[in-house]
Amino acid sequence: MADRLFRIPSDLRAPLAFAACAAAFTVVATFAVFAHDIRQEEKTMAEHPYAGMWVTEDNHIRHELLPNGRYVEARGTREKAYEGRYWVTGNHIDYKDDTGFAADGDFRDGVLYHAGMVLRRR
Repeated sequence: MADRLFRIPSDLRAPLAFAACAAAFTVVATFAVFAHDIRQEEKTMAEHPYAGMWVTEDNHIRHELLPNGRYVEARGTREKAYEGRYWVTGNHIDYKDDTGFAADGDFRDGVLYHAGMVLRRR
């Protein structure tokens, strides 16, 4: 009896096989598009004029904006206090650290204003 419950009628086999192939193709195509977008974003960030090291006047807070769209924030002697991704749109920067915390800032006249801090390029 169990054989009859799981047996696929022959008239449905071809449509189900087609649907399975279409679903697999969709997954692969979606992955390829996302991979292309990530590579394009990394290329764009590598060429971005804001990539580099940004520090507070006392050198306590240091944001290294890496060319691959990631950042490392150092605080005092903690070289990797926070790490995550960043996106720059015009003169605005959005951060999302690896724990999910989000923040933002703005570049004005060669200065990064972020969370009440003033950071300058080093």
